[in-house]
Amino acid sequence: MFGENKKAFTLVELLVVISIIALLLSVLLPALSAARSQTRTVVCKSNIRQLVLANTGYAVENNNYYVPAAIDIDRPDAGLHRWHGTRANQNETFNPLKGPLVKYLADGKVKQCLEKRVFTQTDKWDASFEKGCGGYGYNMDYIGSKLGHAEIHWTMAYKLTAKTTDITRTAQTLMFADCAFLKEGNLIEYSFARPPFPIYNGQPLTFAPYRPSIHFRHRNKAAIAWVDGHVSSEIMTKREDKNLYDAKSASFKLGWFGPLDNSLFDLK
Repeated sequence: MFGENKKAFTLVELLVVISIIALLLSVLLPALSAARSQTRTVVCKSNIRQLVLANTGYAVENNNYYVPAAIDIDRPDAGLHRWHGTRANQNETFNPLKGPLVKYLADGKVKQCLEKRVFTQTDKWDASFEKGCGGYGYNMDYIGSKLGHAEIHWTMAYKLTAKTTDITRTAQTLMFADCAFLKEGNLIEYSFARPPFPIYNGQPLTFAPYRPSIHFRHRNKAAIAWVDGHVSSEIMTKREDKNLYDAKSASFKLGWFGPLDNSLFDLK
């Protein structure tokens, strides 16, 4: 019995097995990572579609006017009231349970994007001034205000909003989007999906572009929710014009999609 030969792995065989395992892992891990990323994208799209439905419900009960984006943004103590919540002071996180859309959301608050971990977390207002929006931004310039109306003074424009009947291209007008903002070299939450150009007297100021806030964080795509309720994944439009497209912003996956004008944000 003691003289019986017992077979064992040779060093070469062991190395072959290790190599096969390493090869399998190299194939499987990227696939698993892609699957997890796809799951986060699906959840994000569901979240952002719920925001459109909530805003539509708000409009139904408010004479067809959509929710204001930021009614106090023109005041010295701005930053206490947003479409997604309120707070007692600027250093606090917005409380989604006190926002104007609370009664129209399934669990009473704005859900968080699962890619939210990319944002800087701090209690200081000047370093993270929009924390609590969940990583989603609202089309304030055209829907959540009346900045696009030349006859309305800008201080009043933030307190008024578009009506459902104002929007003629519901499938081509952005309402919400994955958003972020570049602040001192870090990404922070941002409540507004900005078009390429600000509006003055009802017209886009093409010589003074906004800094981009749409965030292409889902495998280089951004979730976009349109007024009619459908959600799409969009890729960033490439642009070399440094006056419009800050290269630093682009390196943080911030930019725009489609034509680099306000047509996908405008109501007409």
